[in-house]
Formats: sequence, C-alpha cells, structure tokens
Amino acid sequence: MKVYKFGGASVRNADGVRNLLKIIGDERDLFVIVSAMGKTTNALERVFAGVQQADRQAVAAEIAALRDCHATIIEELWHGPVRLERVEAFFAELEEVTSRSDYNPEDAELWYDRIVAFGELISTTIISEYLAYAGVPNRWVDMRRALVTEQRHKDAEVDLAASAPRLRAEVEGRPERIFVGQGFIGGAPDGTTTTLGREGSDYSAAVAAHILDAESMAVWKDVDGVLNADPKIFPDAVQIAELNYLDTIELAYSGAQIIHPRTIKPLQNKNIPLYVRPFGDKRKPGTVIRGVSAPVEVPILILKKDQVLLTIRSRDFSFVLEEKFAAIFSLLERYRIKANLVHNSAVNLSLCVDDSWHIDQAVDALRKEGFDVLKIGRMELLTVRGYTDGLWQRYACGPQVFIRQATQSTVRIVRKAEAK
Repeated sequence: MKVYKFGGASVRNADGVRNLLKIIGDERDLFVIVSAMGKTTNALERVFAGVQQADRQAVAAEIAALRDCHATIIEELWHGPVRLERVEAFFAELEEVTSRSDYNPEDAELWYDRIVAFGELISTTIISEYLAYAGVPNRWVDMRRALVTEQRHKDAEVDLAASAPRLRAEVEGRPERIFVGQGFIGGAPDGTTTTLGREGSDYSAAVAAHILDAESMAVWKDVDGVLNADPKIFPDAVQIAELNYLDTIELAYSGAQIIHPRTIKPLQNKNIPLYVRPFGDKRKPGTVIRGVSAPVEVPILILKKDQVLLTIRSRDFSFVLEEKFAAIFSLLERYRIKANLVHNSAVNLSLCVDDSWHIDQAVDALRKEGFDVLKIGRMELLTVRGYTDGLWQRYACGPQVFIRQATQSTVRIVRKAEAK
C-alpha cells in the first residue's frame, strides 16, 4: 500500500483532476488523500463568517458561487452537464446546516468544523466518481468515521489506537484496491466533525500511512520538491534533495510550509519515507524525507507571517518568571494560542504568536490576572538555519527587528512586517 496526498491547488480545476488520474496511472493498493478544491476552504470560511453575523444573503451567495465552481469542474470532466447525486446531497446538507438559527458563539469552533469540512467531502466525491467514470474502480472513504480524534475542534489530534480498526475495516477485504479519502477532517468521540488545523491533509495522509503500514507516502505539490525558502518571497530559492525526519520537524515547527508539523511522527514511528514530488511532472524525483539523509548545504529561510508580539509584565514587578509561566501558558492554551517564540528578561515575557480569533480575549484575561500586556500586531517571524554573515546583516539588523535569538547555526528574528 502507498499513500498519495493531493492538495487543493493540485485539483483546483478539471485539468488538475485529469492530471491526478495520470499520476495514479496503473497504481494499485493506493490510498489517496485529497484536500478541498482550489480556494474552497477560504470560501467556506466566509460562509462560516456569514453564519456568525447572521447574514443569510452573504451565506447564500457564497454557497451558490461554490456550486457553480464545482459544477463547472464536473461539466468539463464529464464533457457536459452531469448531476452527481452525492455532490448535490452535500450541498443540500450545507444549506440546511447554515440556515439553522441555533448558532452559539461559544461553539464557534464546532460550527467552523461542521461547515468547512464540506470542501473535502465534495472534492473527494467528485474525484472518486470521476475515477470510476474513467475506468478506475475505487472506494470512497468517509474520514469522519475512519479517523477518531480528541474532543477538540479546529485543531484536533488523531487517536491512532482508536482509528486503526476503523480505517483498516474500510480497506481490508474490499474488491477495490484504490481508496479515496478526505484530508483535514475526522470525527470526535461524540460524533461531531473535527478538523486537524489548516493544511492538516498532510497529517491525515501520514496517519493513514501509519495505520495501513504503507511502504511510502507522497505529497504532490506545485513545486519540484522541498525548497530552502519560499520562492514567492526569496526568488533565489533552490531545491533540497534529501531531509531527515528531525530536520523536517524543526523546519515545520518554525513555520516552513513543507509539511504539517504533526505529519512526521506517524511516519517516523514506522520508518515510512515521505516524498515531496512535483504535481506537474511525475518523472522528477522531488525530495525524500527519511530517517537518515545527506546534510543540507544551503541556508534555509522560513518566514511565518501574521504574527503578534505580546509582552507580558507583572504589575507589582515581583516577576519571578518560572513561577508565572504555568499560569500564563495555561491561560493561553484556554484560548488556543500557541507561542512560536519565547523571549524573557527579569521582568518581561515576550511571546510571538499567531494572530488568531481569540487573541484579544486572551489579552483581556491576562490583564484581569494582574499582568500588563503590550500587544503589537503586523509582525512576522523569520527563521534562518545555517545563516551566513551576509544573511545576518541582511535580516537580523535594522530598526524593524524587535527580537533576535541566535545559536551557532540558527537565528530567529521577530520583526515588523513590511507595509503592503
């Protein structure tokens, strides 16, 4: 068994779906994980925002646009207007869910998961039915039933032990040898839909590879492999041929868009190699991630945008940081806020965090607990591994730099984002 994962950009249109078919080719014993098509998740987030604001007109308009977009893809794939009953059923269910009047702000994450999950359900239904239409027998798998997660919404972790018998039951003894399942989604113990965090489809694929004892996992992307930097930001980016698990985890933690941070552990536990390969040309080798690899000989630059810098201080200056850490981080966890960088002095604790939904609530709660909190928005976090003197001068100096942390090989810089 192999596991292939295709992201939303890869299947954003009919040509992308046809290319997926070409990549699958004559493969058998294949589990395919697919994301929502194109920018569908962004559109469904706007649907969710409309539900929050009780703006039914906006919700209806977004859903109608999504219907049209998917209908166009279906029409191009089938060479004419075709009605796919399961796709229609999912759109009808989405309309029913979003028209209900029992939305509760306290359950925002639950509602978010319930709504955005339709993107993956619809995309995999279209792809499964198209594969069958093209003569490739396959089985569609509802990952909400196959993957059991913790009782947590918007950023859930998969319970491998509970999920294993369910996913294996979907595969073992089936006449079809190609399986199509959704990335990004699972199901909580109470039966509600959960999501695994943005870009969580990689994690879904790794869990499937782990449970099914896959010989390998491949992520098909719109680049030739793993690059040492985002080419949209750093034009001189180059490809890295090999990485090991440990380096990949470090890079993912720093914000690299290589792979979802939780992806590596399920693969590492069973020594399953991960290939990052170009969707546009399956003949190219891409990048391989495994237990042992050749050393990386080029600097790696990772820019994490949309950050907020929080500086926290005790009002009475009796700030022994070790005594306050537990209270501060426990409160941040309550609001789903994770620190991407921690920097402390005798009286200040500075945290670089994602700009999330609940950031202002967390700041208010910290102030009620007796802390002064300074919040600075529009920040970004740059990590440079294997930095040179030239890179240090270029990125680690200047008035836009607020925090600089350096080791012998890595520097992490919190800086003001450039004006758009």
